[in-house]
Amino acid sequence: MGITSISSLDQRLAQRIRKSIGEIPVAIKLGDSSELLPSSGVALVRVSIPDRALLAKLAVDPEVAFGEAYTAGTISVDGDLVRFLEIVLKSMKQSSRDTWFSRLFSRWLTRRQSNTLRGSARNIHHHYDLTTDFYRLWLDPGLVYTCAYFPQPTVTLEEAQRAKMDYVCRKVMLQPGESVVEAGCGWGALSLHMARHYGVNVKAFNISKEQIRIARERARQEGLADRVEFIEDDYRNISGRFDAFVSVGMLEHVGVENYPDLARVIHRSIGDTGRGLLHFIGRNAPRPFSPWMRKRIFPGAYAPALGQVMPALEPWNFSVLDVENLRRHYALTLEHWLSRFEGTVERVTAMFGPEFVRAWRLYLAGSLASFRVGALQLFQVVFAGSQCSGMPDTREHLYAQRALPQKEQQRWLTATS
Repeated sequence: MGITSISSLDQRLAQRIRKSIGEIPVAIKLGDSSELLPSSGVALVRVSIPDRALLAKLAVDPEVAFGEAYTAGTISVDGDLVRFLEIVLKSMKQSSRDTWFSRLFSRWLTRRQSNTLRGSARNIHHHYDLTTDFYRLWLDPGLVYTCAYFPQPTVTLEEAQRAKMDYVCRKVMLQPGESVVEAGCGWGALSLHMARHYGVNVKAFNISKEQIRIARERARQEGLADRVEFIEDDYRNISGRFDAFVSVGMLEHVGVENYPDLARVIHRSIGDTGRGLLHFIGRNAPRPFSPWMRKRIFPGAYAPALGQVMPALEPWNFSVLDVENLRRHYALTLEHWLSRFEGTVERVTAMFGPEFVRAWRLYLAGSLASFRVGALQLFQVVFAGSQCSGMPDTREHLYAQRALPQKEQQRWLTATS
């Protein structure tokens, strides 16, 4: 970095930051006048830091200090926030990313937010038991809060979420009259979709009181209460035998240490003859989940590498049939979410205040940047018991998209609005 009108102490602090995040085309404006310029002299974004105290915090732990300062409104980004985060994430992959303080803080969070039965309930309550009215502002009408599937980039978010649910159903080859268990069902969209369009009976588990309440209301309103049972309980308490096991967006909240227990529950549910699907945010290699994200947004969260998930399936002789990475689809999903969120900022501010808005803007923008640059992945893993029969020999069924008749499409949109 070239340095203009800045003290030697500030220079040393800036060098510490550069060591953590690498050389990036970002100008840092310190206080009223001092400025750090990138060595190229060309800055794509300008970050304003009010004082040396915050500069020192950024030197110790750039990620958490920036997240907290941005949330508090004491640091500002002049330029495209997503672009800025992309630049930082790309640079950090090439540099020594973790300071001793960030590693210590991450370990402390992991212990404090452990996903025990009680801990999981506390962690989930923090994020998912916010009022549903908040999520209605920027999710699709079905309240699907997981990666959508875009057959074409131009389809709407509503169409992409329905396409995702169909895609999941096709991957596990659901047939009328079968029984399905869903672990971590959100507001119930997938369970209701499976029952409505594929003729299956579903038991769906979730520990979010707010989500289960809404899901049960929707089942009654849509006349599916006799086909879909929403159960407020932990996945570890699933009982009964089923033809298929589905989990979309729950594995991130389980914790690696609990993967063997989850696999045991899956085998108890589908035995050697059933099949299953795990849909989860992951990484190319193991590393801790964002400490700031765990502090502010997702307590207890972890995005695993595939190599951390597969060993849990091995003791039960499950055959992995298909692994797909939908990373680019999650980036598109987040573009829709962030745009809709920004369009409702005044209403969100009235509900929760400006600090909440800044934290969630940073969460959505940071997630979008992470999927764009490949810091995060989205995996779908399809597996089956050793005696499962009837699975297709090709993948042709995955891409013959099931198009709903126009009247049925309208009925779906009405039911989920």
